[in-house]
Amino acid sequence: MQMIGLIGGMSWESTAVYYRRINEQVRVRLGGLHSADVVMRSVDFAGIVGLQQTDAWDEASAVLSDIGRDLQNAGAKCLLICTNTMHKLADGIQRAVDVPLLHIVDVTADALKAAGARRPLLLATRYTMEQDFYLSQLRAKHGIVAMVPDAEDRTTVHDIIFDELCRGIVLEQSRQRYLDVIAKARAAGADGVILGCTEIGLLIGPDHFGLPTFDSTLLHADSAVDFALEQSDAPRRNAA
Repeated sequence: MQMIGLIGGMSWESTAVYYRRINEQVRVRLGGLHSADVVMRSVDFAGIVGLQQTDAWDEASAVLSDIGRDLQNAGAKCLLICTNTMHKLADGIQRAVDVPLLHIVDVTADALKAAGARRPLLLATRYTMEQDFYLSQLRAKHGIVAMVPDAEDRTTVHDIIFDELCRGIVLEQSRQRYLDVIAKARAAGADGVILGCTEIGLLIGPDHFGLPTFDSTLLHADSAVDFALEQSDAPRRNAA
Protein backbone atom coordinates (compact mmCIF):
# COMPACT_ATOMS: atom_id res chain seq x y z
CA MET A 1 0.00 0.00 0.00
CA GLN A 2 1.29 3.44 -0.94
CA MET A 3 1.36 6.20 1.68
CA ILE A 4 -1.10 9.05 1.08
CA GLY A 5 -0.14 12.61 1.97
CA LEU A 6 -2.93 15.02 2.97
CA ILE A 7 -2.53 18.80 3.03
CA GLY A 8 -5.47 19.48 5.32
CA GLY A 9 -7.12 21.85 7.75
CA MET A 10 -8.86 24.01 5.13
CA SER A 11 -11.13 23.42 6.99
CA TRP A 12 -10.55 20.57 9.41
CA GLU A 13 -14.28 19.80 9.22
CA SER A 14 -13.86 18.51 5.67
CA THR A 15 -10.38 17.09 6.28
CA ALA A 16 -11.98 14.80 8.86
CA VAL A 17 -14.30 13.57 6.10
CA TYR A 18 -11.26 12.83 3.92
CA TYR A 19 -9.59 10.83 6.68
CA ARG A 20 -12.70 8.83 7.46
CA ARG A 21 -13.59 8.18 3.83
CA ILE A 22 -10.09 7.04 2.88
CA ASN A 23 -9.93 4.61 5.78
CA GLU A 24 -13.46 3.34 5.22
CA GLN A 25 -12.75 2.64 1.57
CA VAL A 26 -9.53 0.79 2.36
CA ARG A 27 -11.45 -1.35 4.82
CA VAL A 28 -14.20 -2.01 2.25
CA ARG A 29 -11.69 -2.99 -0.41
CA LEU A 30 -9.28 -5.04 1.72
CA GLY A 31 -11.49 -6.17 4.59
CA GLY A 32 -10.57 -7.11 8.12
CA LEU A 33 -8.56 -4.59 10.11
CA HIS A 34 -6.98 -2.89 7.11
CA SER A 35 -6.73 0.90 7.17
CA ALA A 36 -4.88 3.48 5.10
CA ASP A 37 -1.25 4.51 5.38
CA VAL A 38 -1.68 8.28 5.73
CA VAL A 39 0.50 11.21 6.70
CA MET A 40 -1.29 14.52 7.21
CA ARG A 41 -0.43 18.14 7.96
CA SER A 42 -3.40 20.18 9.14
CA VAL A 43 -2.86 23.94 8.97
CA ASP A 44 -4.34 26.76 11.02
CA PHE A 45 -7.13 27.73 8.64
CA ALA A 46 -7.42 31.29 9.93
CA GLY A 47 -3.98 32.07 8.54
CA ILE A 48 -4.86 30.65 5.12
CA VAL A 49 -8.15 32.58 5.02
CA GLY A 50 -6.21 35.75 5.78
CA LEU A 51 -3.96 35.10 2.77
CA GLN A 52 -7.01 34.47 0.57
CA GLN A 53 -8.69 37.67 1.69
CA THR A 54 -5.60 39.80 1.04
CA ASP A 55 -4.96 38.17 -2.35
CA ALA A 56 -1.61 36.84 -1.09
CA TRP A 57 -1.77 33.72 -3.23
CA ASP A 58 2.01 33.53 -3.78
CA GLU A 59 2.56 33.41 -0.04
CA ALA A 60 -0.13 30.78 0.33
CA SER A 61 1.52 28.75 -2.43
CA ALA A 62 4.84 28.88 -0.60
CA VAL A 63 3.21 27.67 2.62
CA LEU A 64 1.46 24.72 0.96
CA SER A 65 4.50 23.86 -1.18
CA ASP A 66 6.63 23.60 1.96
CA ILE A 67 4.04 21.29 3.47
CA GLY A 68 3.96 19.19 0.31
CA ARG A 69 7.72 18.74 0.46
CA ASP A 70 7.51 17.78 4.14
CA LEU A 71 4.88 15.14 3.39
CA GLN A 72 6.96 13.79 0.53
CA ASN A 73 9.97 13.58 2.83
CA ALA A 74 7.81 11.74 5.36
CA GLY A 75 7.17 9.04 2.76
CA ALA A 76 3.99 10.12 0.95
CA LYS A 77 3.78 8.70 -2.57
CA CYS A 78 0.94 11.01 -3.61
CA LEU A 79 -0.48 14.29 -2.33
CA LEU A 80 -3.98 15.68 -1.95
CA ILE A 81 -4.85 19.29 -1.23
CA CYS A 82 -7.98 18.74 0.88
CA THR A 83 -9.83 21.77 -0.45
CA ASN A 84 -11.10 22.89 -3.83
CA THR A 85 -10.20 26.57 -3.53
CA MET A 86 -6.51 26.01 -2.92
CA HIS A 87 -6.25 24.07 -6.17
CA LYS A 88 -5.76 27.54 -7.59
CA LEU A 89 -2.18 26.83 -6.46
CA ALA A 90 -2.01 23.21 -7.60
CA ASP A 91 0.47 23.72 -10.44
CA GLY A 92 2.98 25.46 -8.20
CA ILE A 93 2.67 22.84 -5.49
CA GLN A 94 3.12 20.07 -8.04
CA ARG A 95 6.32 21.73 -9.26
CA ALA A 96 7.62 21.78 -5.69
CA VAL A 97 7.44 17.99 -5.27
CA ASP A 98 8.36 14.84 -7.18
CA VAL A 99 5.31 12.75 -6.28
CA PRO A 100 1.98 13.17 -8.09
CA LEU A 101 -0.58 15.62 -6.79
CA LEU A 102 -4.04 14.19 -7.40
CA HIS A 103 -6.02 17.13 -8.78
CA ILE A 104 -9.57 17.48 -7.48
CA VAL A 105 -10.87 19.03 -10.72
CA ASP A 106 -9.59 16.15 -12.85
CA VAL A 107 -11.04 13.56 -10.48
CA THR A 108 -14.41 15.32 -10.46
CA ALA A 109 -14.37 15.76 -14.23
CA ASP A 110 -13.76 12.04 -14.74
CA ALA A 111 -16.91 11.31 -12.72
CA LEU A 112 -18.89 13.93 -14.64
CA LYS A 113 -17.87 12.47 -17.99
CA ALA A 114 -18.60 8.92 -16.86
CA ALA A 115 -22.12 10.05 -15.94
CA GLY A 116 -22.60 12.00 -19.16
CA ALA A 117 -22.95 15.36 -17.39
CA ARG A 118 -21.79 18.27 -19.53
CA ARG A 119 -23.57 21.28 -18.01
CA PRO A 120 -23.31 20.91 -14.22
CA LEU A 121 -23.90 23.58 -11.60
CA LEU A 122 -20.78 24.41 -9.59
CA LEU A 123 -21.36 25.24 -5.92
CA ALA A 124 -18.21 26.43 -4.18
CA THR A 125 -16.47 29.35 -2.52
CA ARG A 126 -16.56 32.70 -4.27
CA TYR A 127 -12.91 32.19 -5.28
CA THR A 128 -13.71 28.93 -7.04
CA MET A 129 -16.93 30.13 -8.66
CA GLU A 130 -15.64 33.53 -9.80
CA GLN A 131 -11.97 33.00 -10.61
CA ASP A 132 -11.19 30.97 -13.69
CA PHE A 133 -8.75 28.34 -12.42
CA TYR A 134 -11.45 25.72 -11.75
CA LEU A 135 -13.90 26.51 -14.53
CA SER A 136 -11.17 26.79 -17.16
CA GLN A 137 -9.71 23.39 -16.25
CA LEU A 138 -13.13 21.80 -16.57
CA ARG A 139 -13.69 23.54 -19.87
CA ALA A 140 -10.28 23.39 -21.58
CA LYS A 141 -9.10 20.00 -20.37
CA HIS A 142 -12.36 18.11 -20.09
CA GLY A 143 -14.88 19.87 -22.34
CA ILE A 144 -17.27 20.54 -19.46
CA VAL A 145 -18.91 23.98 -19.30
CA ALA A 146 -20.11 24.42 -15.73
CA MET A 147 -22.78 26.86 -14.60
CA VAL A 148 -22.42 29.09 -11.54
CA PRO A 149 -25.15 30.84 -9.53
CA ASP A 150 -25.88 34.52 -10.03
CA ALA A 151 -24.00 37.12 -7.99
CA GLU A 152 -26.43 37.24 -5.07
CA ASP A 153 -26.58 33.46 -4.80
CA ARG A 154 -22.79 33.17 -5.06
CA THR A 155 -22.51 35.42 -2.02
CA THR A 156 -25.00 33.28 -0.13
CA VAL A 157 -23.27 30.02 -1.05
CA HIS A 158 -19.86 31.45 -0.08
CA ASP A 159 -21.02 32.94 3.23
CA ILE A 160 -22.70 29.71 4.34
CA ILE A 161 -19.45 27.85 3.72
CA PHE A 162 -17.26 30.19 5.76
CA ASP A 163 -19.71 31.38 8.41
CA GLU A 164 -21.34 28.02 9.07
CA LEU A 165 -19.95 24.84 7.52
CA CYS A 166 -16.27 25.57 8.23
CA ARG A 167 -17.33 26.15 11.85
CA GLY A 168 -19.28 22.89 12.08
CA ILE A 169 -22.67 24.62 11.90
CA VAL A 170 -25.33 22.92 9.76
CA LEU A 171 -28.64 24.78 9.51
CA GLU A 172 -31.85 23.66 7.82
CA GLN A 173 -32.52 27.14 6.45
CA SER A 174 -29.13 27.13 4.77
CA ARG A 175 -29.83 23.72 3.27
CA GLN A 176 -33.07 25.12 1.84
CA ARG A 177 -31.23 28.14 0.46
CA TYR A 178 -28.83 25.83 -1.39
CA LEU A 179 -31.74 23.80 -2.70
CA ASP A 180 -33.34 26.97 -4.04
CA VAL A 181 -30.10 27.79 -5.90
CA ILE A 182 -30.03 24.27 -7.36
CA ALA A 183 -33.68 24.52 -8.43
CA LYS A 184 -32.91 27.71 -10.38
CA ALA A 185 -29.98 26.01 -12.12
CA ARG A 186 -32.04 22.94 -12.94
CA ALA A 187 -34.67 25.15 -14.57
CA ALA A 188 -31.86 26.76 -16.60
CA GLY A 189 -30.63 23.39 -17.87
CA ALA A 190 -28.17 22.08 -15.29
CA ASP A 191 -27.66 18.32 -15.66
CA GLY A 192 -25.79 17.75 -12.41
CA VAL A 193 -24.41 19.46 -9.30
CA ILE A 194 -20.74 19.68 -8.35
CA LEU A 195 -20.25 20.01 -4.61
CA GLY A 196 -17.13 22.03 -5.36
CA CYS A 197 -16.23 22.97 -1.82
CA THR A 198 -15.15 20.17 0.46
CA GLU A 199 -17.55 21.27 3.22
CA ILE A 200 -20.75 21.33 1.15
CA GLY A 201 -21.32 17.60 1.55
CA LEU A 202 -21.91 18.31 5.24
CA LEU A 203 -25.05 20.23 4.23
CA ILE A 204 -26.52 18.63 1.11
CA GLY A 205 -26.21 15.40 -0.83
CA PRO A 206 -27.94 13.34 -3.52
CA ASP A 207 -30.90 12.58 -1.27
CA HIS A 208 -31.86 16.26 -1.15
CA PHE A 209 -32.52 16.91 -4.84
CA GLY A 210 -33.14 15.06 -8.08
CA LEU A 211 -29.97 15.73 -10.04
CA PRO A 212 -26.78 13.66 -10.30
CA THR A 213 -24.45 14.79 -7.52
CA PHE A 214 -20.67 14.93 -7.69
CA ASP A 215 -19.20 15.33 -4.22
CA SER A 216 -15.63 16.45 -4.85
CA THR A 217 -14.53 15.44 -1.34
CA LEU A 218 -15.59 11.82 -1.68
CA LEU A 219 -14.37 11.54 -5.27
CA HIS A 220 -10.99 12.98 -4.32
CA ALA A 221 -10.62 10.70 -1.30
CA ASP A 222 -11.55 7.67 -3.40
CA SER A 223 -8.93 8.60 -5.99
CA ALA A 224 -6.31 8.50 -3.24
CA VAL A 225 -7.41 5.00 -2.28
CA ASP A 226 -7.22 3.93 -5.92
CA PHE A 227 -3.66 5.24 -6.09
CA ALA A 228 -2.60 3.75 -2.77
CA LEU A 229 -3.84 0.27 -3.66
CA GLU A 230 -2.72 0.28 -7.27
CA GLN A 231 0.51 -1.56 -6.45
CA SER A 232 -0.62 -3.14 -3.23
CA ASP A 233 0.19 -6.80 -2.66
CA ALA A 234 -2.76 -7.14 -0.30
CA PRO A 235 -5.66 -9.07 -1.84
CA ARG A 236 -8.76 -6.99 -2.52
CA ARG A 237 -11.94 -8.27 -0.99
CA ASN A 238 -14.13 -5.92 -3.03
CA ALA A 239 -13.10 -3.89 -6.04
CA ALA A 240 -16.06 -1.48 -5.67
